[in-house]
Amino acid sequence: MNKQLFPCGQTRRQALWQMGGGFAGLALTSLLEQDGFFAKHAAAAESTNPLSPKPTHFPCKAKSCIFLMMNGGPSHVDTWDYKPELQKHAGKSMPADKKFINSGGRAVGLLSPAVRPFKPGGECGTMVSDFFPRIREHADSLAVIRSCYTDTHAHGSASVQMNTGKPIIGRPSLGSWVAYGLGSENQNLPGYVVMLDKRGGPIGGQPNWSSGFAPASYQGTLFRPQGNPILDLTSPSSISRTQQREQLDLLAKFNQEHLEARPGGTELASRAASYELAFRMQAETPDAVDLSGETASTLTAYGLNDANTAEFGRNCLIARRLVERGVRFIQLYSGGGHLEETWDAHESVEKNHGRHAGETDQPIAALLTDLKQRGLLDSTLIVWGGEFGRMPFTEGVDKPGRNHNPYGFSMWLAGGGVKGGVTYGETDELGFAAETNKVHVHDLHATILHLMGLDHTRLTYFHQGRDERLTDVYGNVVRDILI
Repeated sequence: MNKQLFPCGQTRRQALWQMGGGFAGLALTSLLEQDGFFAKHAAAAESTNPLSPKPTHFPCKAKSCIFLMMNGGPSHVDTWDYKPELQKHAGKSMPADKKFINSGGRAVGLLSPAVRPFKPGGECGTMVSDFFPRIREHADSLAVIRSCYTDTHAHGSASVQMNTGKPIIGRPSLGSWVAYGLGSENQNLPGYVVMLDKRGGPIGGQPNWSSGFAPASYQGTLFRPQGNPILDLTSPSSISRTQQREQLDLLAKFNQEHLEARPGGTELASRAASYELAFRMQAETPDAVDLSGETASTLTAYGLNDANTAEFGRNCLIARRLVERGVRFIQLYSGGGHLEETWDAHESVEKNHGRHAGETDQPIAALLTDLKQRGLLDSTLIVWGGEFGRMPFTEGVDKPGRNHNPYGFSMWLAGGGVKGGVTYGETDELGFAAETNKVHVHDLHATILHLMGLDHTRLTYFHQGRDERLTDVYGNVVRDILI
């Protein structure tokens, strides 16, 4: 029996099926429109410059962020977390209720007090170690969080988690999320800049400043503090700037013809925009790291006349110059490579921290002073910290070093809407684990994004069928440290 066809050439069953499916499609289209799906993707298709400035979710003070990353894990009980009980129990074993600790296979020694004395700083009286006598003078500007904790005690995974929110590689870093959410106020410089220690980078390497599954436009750009800031940025001497401009114009013409014939694609447009950014960066980037116009007193304040502080001081000064030029996120690393070349004080806290704190104390204090004098501290968020802390006991008997401690450690924030002269949270009386007002890495990230005007629950990127975010399904803003 032949099937009866409608004038449209379809059977009755086919016509009914498409009619039903069509009505369902109308409902789905309406729901997607209400959810902002089409507007979001249309905006993405229209934008050929991923770093164009974007509005914040709500009013905020911070326009830029400088993250001072102390690579290797500084000891909180020797720097920012004053624990007089450690002095009382010096030389004793850890209490029985803390015998569950994961030492990473390293020896568990005896309780050891801070290797340098703590003294009150500023009018607030925050106790700060003698490792940081100059930063201590800025205690009234700092909000010290003494109850941070993370999920891993290994350097590589802990560093990746501090930078990306999870201890696995492949996710966008904090700076990438900020650049994605806010763009950049300077279209001639990267929105996210990273400066490593001359001794090397963190163990995890490039995933610490990667854009992960987000477009490469948002990944961190490595800056060298001397010479050409970015490798391969300078054109060959045989090609003049005029010739390069003509080449780019011709390439843009071909790209535009290709796009007109294939509407809807954004990858080619984004790549063309990156060529134009690189061309503009050739003129402005060298100027950003040129310190010849800085006064002698400024160079001295940052410690550039002292071999011990010159490298980190130069990076701090360049960070200030980048903030002045509208760069959104800058990360400076102290310590590079492995073990004692970083803050990883397994052998001796005094020797290790004395070296690295000695390299950074003066430059960081100068950065805080300089930003304040220029009226930039209110609009610049400063974050200081490492991937974890260190244990309150020595690494073996008669050993002056300490092992990794992910259970409790300290970080501090300043400027950009942060309430100064306060401490938040506590570890237990020995400094082993966060106990009061605990702050996970997700909470820290949520707070940083909030200070930058971004709601961490709304800042999402659609990936593999899911709206991903820096804090995943976690994170609470630490509102007690906000102005």
